[in-house]
Amino acid sequence: MLSRIHPFAGAIGLTTIATFWISTVATEMFGSTQDVTTLKQTIPFGLPILVLTLAITGASGFRMSAGSTAPPVLAKKRRMPIIAGNGLLVLIPSAITLDVLAGHGHFGVAFYCVQALELIAGATNIALMSLNVRDGLRLTGRLRPVAGGRSGVNSPATGPSLE
Repeated sequence: MLSRIHPFAGAIGLTTIATFWISTVATEMFGSTQDVTTLKQTIPFGLPILVLTLAITGASGFRMSAGSTAPPVLAKKRRMPIIAGNGLLVLIPSAITLDVLAGHGHFGVAFYCVQALELIAGATNIALMSLNVRDGLRLTGRLRPVAGGRSGVNSPATGPSLE
């Protein structure tokens, strides 16, 4: 059962963060001030879904990996404190701060500094969570490891890909 819950919850969490990030970039680039305000006031409503799915992902992953010394498992375990720390210490407070600032029409330096921090932390979590997905797929055999650290791309020097 955990082997089904873990990837599903992880996918929902990763999709939620990616949706927040892409929506923010698109709205900042192409939207009006009212669009930015609406988005910033909407994102906090998605935070419970994000927190719940990431908690389920972390707990199920921890349970499934108990005692494992497989390199992909250890890599995932090393990334998890960064992902959790980014979420709890940067992304959630940033989302709430941006909601308040946008709600009061304060789009000054403070807003854009917090926005930049949120985008950097969000991109970091997207990258780290994507690496966890890759390692999870390798653990289940759905993705073959790349031999010798190569990219897996065919070239005259490396021959056929192992992926």
